[in-house]
Amino acid sequence: MNRTFLSWPDKRLSTPAEPVAEITEDIRFIWKEMVELMDAMPGVGLAAPQIGIMQCLCVVDASDGRGQAIKMANPEILHHSGQMREHQEASPNLRGVAAVISRPRAVTVRYLSEHGIWERKEMVGLWATSIQHQIDHLAGKMYFDHLSRTKRAMLLKRAKRLSVAR
Repeated sequence: MNRTFLSWPDKRLSTPAEPVAEITEDIRFIWKEMVELMDAMPGVGLAAPQIGIMQCLCVVDASDGRGQAIKMANPEILHHSGQMREHQEASPNLRGVAAVISRPRAVTVRYLSEHGIWERKEMVGLWATSIQHQIDHLAGKMYFDHLSRTKRAMLLKRAKRLSVAR
C-alpha cells in the first residue's frame, strides 16, 4: 500500500470525482487499499479523492469491532431524516483540526455495490454521518465547508499554524 493522503488545499480535494461505469478487479483492489488505510487512521470512512483517486468510490465502517466496511461506488442520498445530529468531524487531509458539524441523523443511500448491483441502505447515527462526509468528498467538498465563513477561516488559520509548527 503506497498511497498517502493528499494535503489540503490540493486542488483534487475540491474537484468532483468521476462516476464509476462498472465494478472491475481494479476497483475492488482500490477498495481493499482504502479499507486498509481507513482502518490504519483509524477512521470510519474514506473517499477515493482523499488519496488522489478521482473516482466516485468510498468505504464506510462505523461498526464497533471493525470488519464491517461497506464498499460503495457512485453513492447518492435518496432520503434524509429531518432530525439532525451533531458530530465532531475531521479529515486526514487537514490534520490537527476538527469541527462540530450538524447533519441529518439518518439517510437512505443508493450505491453500486462490490457485486456490481445497485443497492439501497438505511444508515443511522455515525454510519449516516460518515456516508454524508464521504459523499461531500466525492463532490469536492470538505467538512469545514459546512461552517460559517468566520468559523471556517478560524479553523483553516489554526490548521496552517499547526502545519508550520510540525
